[in-house]
Amino acid sequence: MQAESTTLKLGEMPKTRLTGNIREFTSDTIAFMLSSVQYGDLVKAHFGPFPFYIVNHPDIAQEVFVTKSQSVMKSAVTRRSLYQAVGDGLFTSNGDFWKRQRKLAQPAFHTKRIANYADVMSEYTHEATNKWQDGVPIEMEREMSYLTMQIIAKTVFDAHVDGEDEMSAAVRTMLRVVDNRFNRLISIPEWLPTAENRDMKKGMAVLDKAIQSFIDERRKSQEDKGDLLAMLMAAQDEENGIGMTDKQLRDECLTIFGAGHETTSTALTWTFYLLSQHPEVEEKLHQELDSVLGGRLPAFEDLRRLPYTDMVFKEAMRLYPPAWGLTRDTIADVELGGIPVKKGSTVFINIIGMHHNEAYFPNAKAFSPERFSPENEKSIPKYAYLPFGAGPRVCIGNSFASMEGCLITATVAQKWRFSLPKGFNVRAVRMFTLRPENGMVLVPSLRQPILQES
Repeated sequence: MQAESTTLKLGEMPKTRLTGNIREFTSDTIAFMLSSVQYGDLVKAHFGPFPFYIVNHPDIAQEVFVTKSQSVMKSAVTRRSLYQAVGDGLFTSNGDFWKRQRKLAQPAFHTKRIANYADVMSEYTHEATNKWQDGVPIEMEREMSYLTMQIIAKTVFDAHVDGEDEMSAAVRTMLRVVDNRFNRLISIPEWLPTAENRDMKKGMAVLDKAIQSFIDERRKSQEDKGDLLAMLMAAQDEENGIGMTDKQLRDECLTIFGAGHETTSTALTWTFYLLSQHPEVEEKLHQELDSVLGGRLPAFEDLRRLPYTDMVFKEAMRLYPPAWGLTRDTIADVELGGIPVKKGSTVFINIIGMHHNEAYFPNAKAFSPERFSPENEKSIPKYAYLPFGAGPRVCIGNSFASMEGCLITATVAQKWRFSLPKGFNVRAVRMFTLRPENGMVLVPSLRQPILQES
């Protein structure tokens, strides 16, 4: 369903003369984005004298992502912050090169292909959570990061990482530096010998060496191990029969490996936090898991029988979307919502703002998985819920991430309940993804699935 057709409103954020909205944006970006909704559907704000536009309406989001996508491109800020890490991967590339890479990579994420990874997701989760102890606090953000890193390493490279080895440390370094770069309004040149730049260079050398060794070994053996790397290496352009170069493989693998585990681990962290705060939702989830699984590990075939689990994960990503916003630069003069936007402007799609907008999600602050039931989901405007973006550049791994999120939620929740330690403060802050400022300490309590009578 589309949002109701109405006259769209252009607004402007109150600003100071010299700095514009820099202070409000940097001090609490999420609060700034949420507050922008009250000023209009397309809202002008300023970094000093430079304007940027905030998209708060699904119809305008549709224009940016779909109907007028030829007039916008991945923003320079995003490319600058990520290029050292992922090069010309799908997340950062533009134009014809992006179209070719997307076409080559798409078959690797076909539903039939990723279904083969379901058992890996459930089994790795079971193994990881068996190390938890009843009543002993865990740092859930770290636990989910280690787990999803292990899963992505296995499914991309058929490799094993343990969360503490050199490759894992390099990925954490990469993500830490990317966070810092996204949080700066003025970039620091990569050639400056700062401690951060030295750490990044060292970490990327480790990752480049590891990935190149995977590629070299696979080109030599010609073995199809059933992982994503095998699919990417086998892909060929239909017109000229040419596949990806080593550089292209490296960029796509790092894009998948870095972003693929970070966003899902963040979404899962928020999912278990929300369950800890809403026992009525947790109880309903347990009832479904006990009825369908009866204590066994979930498989791909179980996903269609776990609708409430899917609803819980979707609602967690509505309240705490890992990709809390996306930026684009206009490459031509364009009208958005009937409002002229000049070439060279920055456009910010306010995902978290739309996810929390009462016009699209009544009682928006409430954790209510039922809003994603089949009958209720139809009433949500199509471009109001954007955890994976939309249009031609929708996240290529969205089916993989959704499957992983549901399987991990099911595996964990049927065995564990969670509570928040007394006095522990939870606050969402913007980094590359929407993360808890102080981490996420939760106390797991062991539960026994209630087996259904046969």
